[in-house]
Amino acid sequence: MVAPHAQLTAPRREALRDTLLATVDLLRRCKAAEVPAGDIDDYVALNWLEWNGGSLRLTEVGDNMCKQVNAGLA
Repeated sequence: MVAPHAQLTAPRREALRDTLLATVDLLRRCKAAEVPAGDIDDYVALNWLEWNGGSLRLTEVGDNMCKQVNAGLA
C-alpha cells in the first residue's frame, strides 16, 4: 500500500510548502473556508494538518515544516 503523501508530486509538495504559512495564518484567523479544498486534502495527506473535532489544526510535523520555511531551510 502506498502512503497518500507518496502520491503527491515533488512540485505539488513544493507548492504546498510555499503556501503553508499563509494557510496557517488563515486557520488562525478562522478563515479555513478560504483554503482550497484540494489543498486541505493534500495537507492532511502530508500530515501537516489534521482534523480535530470538526476543525483543522497544525500537526507537529506541520509545525516543524513551518519552522523550516521560516528559517529558509525547506
